[in-house]
Amino acid sequence: MKTELPSLRSQMAPLLFLVGIFFLNFISRIVLSPLLPTVEKDLKIGHEEAGSLFFIISFGYCIMLLGSSFVSSYFNHRRTIILSTVALGVALLSVGISHQLRMVRVGLFTCGMAAGLYLPSGMATLTELVSPKDWGKAISIHELAPNLSFVVAPLIAEMLLRWLSWQGIFTLFGIFSILAGILFSLFGRGGRFCGEPLNVNTLRIILKKPSFWVIMALFSLGIGGTFGMFAMFPLYLVSEQGMDQAWANTLVGFSRISPVGVAFISGWVTDRLGPKKALKVIFLANGIALMLLGAASGLWIVLLIFLQPMLASSFFPPGFAALSRIGGSKFKNIAVSLTIPVSFLVGGGAIPAMIGMIGEARSFSTGFIILGGILLGGAILVRYLKFAKD
Repeated sequence: MKTELPSLRSQMAPLLFLVGIFFLNFISRIVLSPLLPTVEKDLKIGHEEAGSLFFIISFGYCIMLLGSSFVSSYFNHRRTIILSTVALGVALLSVGISHQLRMVRVGLFTCGMAAGLYLPSGMATLTELVSPKDWGKAISIHELAPNLSFVVAPLIAEMLLRWLSWQGIFTLFGIFSILAGILFSLFGRGGRFCGEPLNVNTLRIILKKPSFWVIMALFSLGIGGTFGMFAMFPLYLVSEQGMDQAWANTLVGFSRISPVGVAFISGWVTDRLGPKKALKVIFLANGIALMLLGAASGLWIVLLIFLQPMLASSFFPPGFAALSRIGGSKFKNIAVSLTIPVSFLVGGGAIPAMIGMIGEARSFSTGFIILGGILLGGAILVRYLKFAKD
């Protein structure tokens, strides 16, 4: 007798539980961005050191994301989610009691490591909960967490700064994360199976594919254009444009609302044009927008701050479509598990650090122009992508 798989509607409660955990996981890593002007003043650091904090988070995230399969193979996915969420809370509490740059760096590195455990086990648990025919919809709901985090993080940070210090905000997120881990251990569903560790032989095969290295470079640029720019926007607006911090964070938060819907349009365009053509258009448009932002002044800056995130967020539908075709069905999971952590390290860590370094030496505007030029190079790099036939 054939077992009927659960419908998406019947699993909505446990799915939303995972969305809530992913939301805390993601917003805890990006809330530093709207707090950065305050952190700079309090720790008496420059733009270069401030930008490097995102590299530290991303480095920890990259390490643990690469090693997450070994953790979930020893425990199971459910326990790995609990471990990730509680450990992230403890790491956030350690940042909350830090008053020296060295301790803040250690705490943020630990935050990145703890957060890196979640995604593979979260996705494995999600796909267990619902029927394969509903995976696309379930993943779309799950992906609301990072999109909403980009919108909410600046607004929440600015609101909480009225009553709390930046350390107090990290402490508050730490408490929420620990509570979420406890609640998931009591009421969460799914994930009671172990993961598979990375296969060395398959790894060797995928690393020999030139297109794998091309797509990794493209993802690094795509993440740099989204997360990397989000990380440095508030500091740029406050320190270089002389904008009030509250208004800067509000502006950045509202600029991230429209990308939530634009991502769906990008998916439709990808189906019509194909991932390679869509990626070329997106890299060209985003590169030009960043270069214009670096050269703009006055109201043009506000317009481009709303336009650039829309173009940048359009990368991910064609990006993931291209990534899924690099190695065929046999190597799809390994290609994803290798591409995302390394690309996040570069795009979410090295690129903000680069912009901060250039901002310290010359100006943030110069950094945006340079990054825009690099993204234009991404449009050329797309032509070297070759997809598997299966």
